[in-house]
Amino acid sequence: MRARSTIVGSLIIFSLLLISIAAFAENLPASASAAQTNTAAAADPLLQLLVTKGVINPEEAKSLVGTPAEQRAKLLALLRQKGILSASDYEALATPSASSQVAPNLVASTSPILPAAISQTPAPNAPAPKPAEPGVVAAIAPLRVLPVDPPKKDGLNAAFKMGGVKMTPYGFIKATADYDSSSPNGDDFPFVGLFLGTPGTFATGPTKDPEFHLKARSTRIGANIEWPDISPKIVLTGRIEGDYEGNFSEVDNRDVSSIRSNAFQLRLAYVRMDYNASENTDYYFEGGQDWTLFGSSALPAILETTFLGAFYGDIYERSPQFQFGLVQKLSPWHNLKISPTFAIMMPSTGQIEKLGSLGLAGQLAQAEREGADSGRPEIEGRLAFQWQLDPAKGVAPAQILWSGFQGRRKSLVANTAPGYQSMPSEYLAAFPNGFAASSNMYGNQLAIQLPTRWFTFVASAYRGADLRFYFGGQVNSFATDTGGLTGVMGPFQTLDGGPLAAAGGAVLGCTGTYDSESGTCSGSVVVAPQRPIRSFGGFVNLGLPLSRWFNADPKGHNAGWQLYLHAGKDQVVNRDINNPGFAANGGVANSLSPLPLLMGKMFAGTLNYKLNPYITFSFEQSIYATRLADHLDLYNIAGKASNEWQDHRTEFGPIFTF
Repeated sequence: MRARSTIVGSLIIFSLLLISIAAFAENLPASASAAQTNTAAAADPLLQLLVTKGVINPEEAKSLVGTPAEQRAKLLALLRQKGILSASDYEALATPSASSQVAPNLVASTSPILPAAISQTPAPNAPAPKPAEPGVVAAIAPLRVLPVDPPKKDGLNAAFKMGGVKMTPYGFIKATADYDSSSPNGDDFPFVGLFLGTPGTFATGPTKDPEFHLKARSTRIGANIEWPDISPKIVLTGRIEGDYEGNFSEVDNRDVSSIRSNAFQLRLAYVRMDYNASENTDYYFEGGQDWTLFGSSALPAILETTFLGAFYGDIYERSPQFQFGLVQKLSPWHNLKISPTFAIMMPSTGQIEKLGSLGLAGQLAQAEREGADSGRPEIEGRLAFQWQLDPAKGVAPAQILWSGFQGRRKSLVANTAPGYQSMPSEYLAAFPNGFAASSNMYGNQLAIQLPTRWFTFVASAYRGADLRFYFGGQVNSFATDTGGLTGVMGPFQTLDGGPLAAAGGAVLGCTGTYDSESGTCSGSVVVAPQRPIRSFGGFVNLGLPLSRWFNADPKGHNAGWQLYLHAGKDQVVNRDINNPGFAANGGVANSLSPLPLLMGKMFAGTLNYKLNPYITFSFEQSIYATRLADHLDLYNIAGKASNEWQDHRTEFGPIFTF
């Protein structure tokens, strides 16, 4: 295949060279001298290009005289001698095929050969030029934050350069207004029944507590970057991106009007090095903060991007990582490609304690430490297949994806923790220096993206354990299993949990009979095992290109009508939520909302109208619902007990891209 590609490329080059030389030779007078012939050959733009590139020198260019056939033979021999052509290439090019022979009636012609674009009159008996194909509205392209196709060298259309570094800014300004039928937290994004404004009450006021918000903090700014390199096979690219989703800063000069002062926060910051081994094979390395391989390969297209369906069937994250990948074109049939990718990630967990007065410090401490304290990176992988399902104009390729991860978290208890030295001597003797409790984290995802000219279908399904960091498992992380243990001591304050004694749910227990009077254990004193809470879920997202259906003018004002229908679900495994042994960590309750959360589900319809390539108006109607374990009516909504909390949400606004 590689030899065939080389031959085809060489044929194209030499065909152009032959045409150029022939045009010069055939326009010379019949009595032209050798000096004139040399001058004409040396003046050939293609020969001048070969001289400029250092392929041949000026004297060699002047030596290429004679008839077109002789000139071609001399050039082939010269390039073979220089090692530019292999023996097989030379043999293939030196023996033209029958289809390349020139008809006798064309040899005598002295008319110059002109491109069709500049020909003043059409050639005799030439077919009429085909009319230009009418443009079509592009089909709906799936959101692909982790594309398969590698970047091309000099492929960035730079807005400006700094030295040799190319940069192109991008982003959007997004202003939306939203109405929530029940949102007692004051949040301007849907998080119904998970975080609650008044801990312990899980209730609204006399109504369902509707709220109205108007926000611009989803505004995003970024830049694509390309660095130069002397190797034609190495491509160096990168991206830096941030938005204003973060809360306002807690400082005196902002407190008087803090609601307008959102903090700019980092989303992406990475560099990528691609090595194009051949036209079909690309190897790459990436370092920095990017979307995770697990979960993020398939995302829904909805208007509300704060949390983006988190805990309602969409899993994703952005995390520091080292990524290694391959993009291999398997077949020209439907442009079939495969891309296996491996990454080591910052080991993070989603387990955070009730923040109280700790603020961001408390959030970072446990979420970062429990992963980092495991002493190992998180491992992630992805396998993507890409092909052109629908060959129609303006349709993106289809993809089938698998992604997975495996990690571990650990809670550490020092022997100086409050109450530790008060344990019975047998417990102290078993763990004199403190102890550690840990659990695994893992997950698998299957996703499919099928763009066609009529619709675009995206679906994701996942299953795993301790998916809180990836916005799955109903904000549950792990539970401490005290089943079968007696004489439970704890929970003890962990090093990552700040002053809250219950952080981490780390406890000790007796495997036999515990005598409370003597403080003795007939069995062994052990660390109560911590087990991840398992969950599953996914979403389906259907995009309908309405403007394409009705053959709208792609340059007109009706080219941007799109409708999306979306449904998602995230659910905890019933066996885990009903496990009586999961007691030391509040049952299977998470540490932010001590409730047995079973399920989150959402339905949304989004209508987009794109006025032009830069301005889009969107309207979204959605329903978000959180359900507790069966037969537990612990919510109090408008004075009535309920097992499910719903928020009917309306959001609309413009998005200006640049």
